[in-house]
Amino acid sequence: MHKDITIAAIHGKAPRIHPSAFIAPGCRIIGDVEIGPEASVWYNCVIRGDVNRIIIGARSNIQDGTVIHCDSPDPRHAQGFPTLIGEDVLVGHMVMLHGCTLEDRAFVGLGAVVMNGAVIEGDGMLAAGALLTPGKRIGARQLWGGRPAAYMRELTDNALAEMQLGVAHYVANARAHDAALVVDGAAQG
Repeated sequence: MHKDITIAAIHGKAPRIHPSAFIAPGCRIIGDVEIGPEASVWYNCVIRGDVNRIIIGARSNIQDGTVIHCDSPDPRHAQGFPTLIGEDVLVGHMVMLHGCTLEDRAFVGLGAVVMNGAVIEGDGMLAAGALLTPGKRIGARQLWGGRPAAYMRELTDNALAEMQLGVAHYVANARAHDAALVVDGAAQG
């Protein structure tokens, strides 16, 4: 791991990070967090699994400045609200994810907010700056936007292909950043 990364256990639960995942400097990863193969967590993200679990699947990317949290069990919600992120998910810069589910190949645009119990199905997209309120569900191939978010239109095959190109770009770019940071760290030594 690079310098200036906090990885901390709390309540007997420690983060589990796959060796091929990229964690950028400035990140804070606390508690019951699992990060899968070739996933990337970019500069200055906070992932705090102190009251429930957080899972980030293979090749998913959590872009700069994003905050991910979860919610505790309570009398109305016995399981609470973990944050579950599938594989090949794109999460834009400065996103807030709280107690939600992003299925495989979901996309969350820059600065968007996804709240407790909300779900973005596979190949679904929440537009930049949007607010997905508690319990809402974005269907497969749907684009939602606005504050609060509402259905806008269906996504084209081309849009879905571009999203997957974005996933591949972030996997490759994470390797480049990881290599650059090792070189810079060795030079500063």
